[in-house]
Amino acid sequence: MSGFVFPPPPQPAAAVLGSDLRFPVRRIFCVGRNYAEHAREFGNDPDREPPFFFTKPADALVPSGAVLPYPPLTADLHFEAELVVAIGQGGRNIAPDRALALVWGHAAGNDLTRRDLQAEAKAMRRPWDMSKGFDGSAVLGPIRPGATPPSGGIRCLVDGALRQQASIADMIWPVEDIIAHLSRLVALCPGDLIYTGTPAGVGALTPGQVCRVEIDGLPPAEVTIG
Repeated sequence: MSGFVFPPPPQPAAAVLGSDLRFPVRRIFCVGRNYAEHAREFGNDPDREPPFFFTKPADALVPSGAVLPYPPLTADLHFEAELVVAIGQGGRNIAPDRALALVWGHAAGNDLTRRDLQAEAKAMRRPWDMSKGFDGSAVLGPIRPGATPPSGGIRCLVDGALRQQASIADMIWPVEDIIAHLSRLVALCPGDLIYTGTPAGVGALTPGQVCRVEIDGLPPAEVTIG
């Protein structure tokens, strides 16, 4: 009789708007520099590079409404408001005009970042996984089912003060192009999440602050820093 050497960990899953069912999360992909002004605020040229990706572990997921302990080994925790795409069908080498057929739904998300660790890793030309993929680094609101990406505004508020504001239409690479490009790098699978990049205005969070990401037509993603 076969089995496991110890009980397998719980399946990471996200809330679904209007349902008791949960969306099982397989992998979390994130797009870097997908808003021109955000690319420029970090000294990069948004017109000269294709999308690039990094990952977070699925169990880094944090539901909206949670209290998150301030992460260790950082003094510069940053918020990054993002539209998140939930993949419901798998595929490889997907054409952009077919890409939205893979989408199960969308959510508001927050790509939390240990910015000082990221800057140090960049300066030393080392991978910056630990600045992005730490415990509790992927805040996610409830997923709204539907293949059509939301339009309108994306905002981040810290203790009620507006810190980021842009339009989803400002993305350099729209959702269908992101999916198409990523599907040439890996085989996309049901349960994958894609954080699609953040607008300009990212900044630091301190213990006790409440960070809320809002996207028109989606439930918010809110977290309190403990």
